[in-house]
Amino acid sequence: MQQAKKDIRALTKEQLREFFVSNGDKAFRGNQVYEWLWSKGAHTFEEMTNLSKQTRQKLQEGFAINHIKVDQMQRSNDGTIKNAVRLHDGLVVESVLIPTPTRTTACVSSQVGCSLDCKFCATAKLKRMRNLNPDEVYDQVVAIDRQSRLYYDRPLSNIVFMGMGEPLMNYNNVLKAIDKITSPEGLGMSPRRITVSTSGVPKMIKKMADDGVRFKLAVSLHSAIDEVRTAIMPFNENFPLQDLRQALQYWYAKTKSLITYEYVVWKGINDTKAHVDALVRFCKFAPSKVNLIQYNAIGDDAFQQADEEAIQLYQDILQKNNITVTIRRSRGQDIDAACGQLANKENGQVIT
Repeated sequence: MQQAKKDIRALTKEQLREFFVSNGDKAFRGNQVYEWLWSKGAHTFEEMTNLSKQTRQKLQEGFAINHIKVDQMQRSNDGTIKNAVRLHDGLVVESVLIPTPTRTTACVSSQVGCSLDCKFCATAKLKRMRNLNPDEVYDQVVAIDRQSRLYYDRPLSNIVFMGMGEPLMNYNNVLKAIDKITSPEGLGMSPRRITVSTSGVPKMIKKMADDGVRFKLAVSLHSAIDEVRTAIMPFNENFPLQDLRQALQYWYAKTKSLITYEYVVWKGINDTKAHVDALVRFCKFAPSKVNLIQYNAIGDDAFQQADEEAIQLYQDILQKNNITVTIRRSRGQDIDAACGQLANKENGQVIT
């Protein structure tokens, strides 16, 4: 059985330089290849036109570029674009381009499936197959940046890790991807334009603080009452709110960075004043803002969007307590691209 070629993007720049020196070539060839792989996003060795044909052939014989492929692209009535992204081993994840009049945001995946069990999320119904490699995360961003330039005549402005998977369960690879995205030798994006959204893994939130990360943190909260949160997000039993709050206090003490809470209000689940009051108490320990997110149905009648009166109640009480609150209307619902809907349905119109 023929052994699979090593993905050349797993090599550092120094390792590429060493490869060329050990093969009797100049070290700067490694710099050239590194630039093609990351800054220029080359999919094949043939694209590396400042290398000799012989050098490209040698690379082709020894290495692979396991680049993603956008298998299917769907465009919503509101301009949102959803990509079905095929990985080198045939597995598929989804990523989303979300346009507004002033910016374009990439929503990217970090895992194939998800290891958590949130009852309201379509991705949670999929078995977690594996973590994405740093280059597979990076490729999603590059693909969406190109779509943003093509369809909206502007570069990508923001990135959110809110696609498939729990990014803190793939911590090392996510950080490596962000390093590439923010590096001048990669995409050169500001880390302050990147938000990592977690369901709340206390140990890893503390590790982020210790590692001095510069991107933003968002927490998918949805209830500040343990019994309710455990009912809709069963992993909360292992990571209860007290532990999460301590981790977030640690995060703020270390980083002085505002914490964003993502919060869906459902009818009959968390739509009373007692739930709003609990959220206010949870938010009080550090500067924070709350994004009230419209629920996107996944075919489970137990979860239904709350009445507008409940949303207004949240907004009024949060504002009275000097907590910044925004109401996020869903984008891309007609193509199942909205928050919580990513599940590899691969349906709808393919745009070529």
